[in-house]
Amino acid sequence: MRDTTIVQQATPTSPTIDELLTAGDTSAVRAQFADAHPADIADILERLTLAKRPLAWNYIPETVKGEVLAELTEGVFKNLAHELDKQELIDAIKVLDIDDIADLIPDMPEALLADVLFAVDVETRNNLGEVLSYPEDSAGGLMNFDATVVRDNVSLDVVLHYLRLKTELPDNTDTIYLVDREKRLKGILPINTLLTQPGHHLAIDHAIESPVSFRCLDSEQDVAKAFADYNLITAPVVDESGRLLGRITIDDVVDVIREQAEHDIMAAAGLREEEDIFAPVARTSRRRTIWLAVNLVTALLGSWVIGLFEGSIQQLVALAVLMPIVASMGGNAGTQTLTVVIRGMSVGTISSENFYNVLQKETLVGMLNGVIWATVIALIASLWYQDLQLGLVIAAAMTANLFMGAVAGVFIPILLEKVNIDPALAGGVALTTVTDVVGYFSVLGLATVILL
Repeated sequence: MRDTTIVQQATPTSPTIDELLTAGDTSAVRAQFADAHPADIADILERLTLAKRPLAWNYIPETVKGEVLAELTEGVFKNLAHELDKQELIDAIKVLDIDDIADLIPDMPEALLADVLFAVDVETRNNLGEVLSYPEDSAGGLMNFDATVVRDNVSLDVVLHYLRLKTELPDNTDTIYLVDREKRLKGILPINTLLTQPGHHLAIDHAIESPVSFRCLDSEQDVAKAFADYNLITAPVVDESGRLLGRITIDDVVDVIREQAEHDIMAAAGLREEEDIFAPVARTSRRRTIWLAVNLVTALLGSWVIGLFEGSIQQLVALAVLMPIVASMGGNAGTQTLTVVIRGMSVGTISSENFYNVLQKETLVGMLNGVIWATVIALIASLWYQDLQLGLVIAAAMTANLFMGAVAGVFIPILLEKVNIDPALAGGVALTTVTDVVGYFSVLGLATVILL
């Protein structure tokens, strides 16, 4: 684990570093980086252009280069790894903790990966092999092997003596893990209990014998939720027989929470959260083109519906003015429902057991809002065009579309998850398509039947 202690460290700012690099004042750049935290240095690198990152890298202290790499986003690390000297990268990466190396491996060029695995010691290589055998988004993928472990039949004095013999404890050590002869986890001993209880007592007598623990294949979302719910700093990972395999620490869980938040923001626009803001134009354009193509198809579908009623629009131009209002209101109402459902699914509050309760509640909300805003738009349309029937048609279409937006907002994320498509990524486009098509069809269809 990386050291997360904040001790009044100087934080360089990217305009200053940028200007110093442009001016060629290398000694000032080196001085700015000398006392900076690795996370702050990583932030600076991410704000620099592709051309200036390798220049800035040369002035980062050798002792923190590995930690800086571990703090970079995936996109920035990939771009930087292709620009730097391979041996320098190997030297920086091989000294990192196992979980940090495992996080970097999926983004390494193949040639670099082989050399890194060859450079680390045998124990690290074996542990890396075990971590990489689990999915990246699982508890096993988050696991580290630096847990402090003692037998369950020793006294507190023996545990203290053992700790004093160690040169240092792993970061975020708040508990000691007690295991039996077969390495099965028997409990965890909080450090504060160890320091405050009589030394002749057995450690197991003061242990928490049923701690929160995880299996290797538990999802990282479940891990993050448990850490948040139970205010955990660390938690053990065990196998099917209860043998202790390693531990998960809060710093890695914070990374999971941050990545999930970034994913939710970027996915709404069809973007990847690890994308480098200064990635080459051609690569960025290629990644965004696919999503724009999907949006074009859905827009064409809405246009096709409008085209079916071209004659109606020519006879009553007011329909062209009012129908975007109906589609927009349905889309906004549906997005509210969609957001609530996606969040509920991600935190586990919405499941198959209460799905129909959620559907019923959101449908009623859609109907109520539909009636309220249908009344408003009916009055506006009637006064605007001096046509009561037109107002009633728009009101009926508004009610239908807000109702459909609510229903679609519940069903779309459920259906997408069943076919292994990320609801946060595709849900917005699917919902917009539904509310546009239903909105346009409701307005134009009702107007054709009633008014023309």
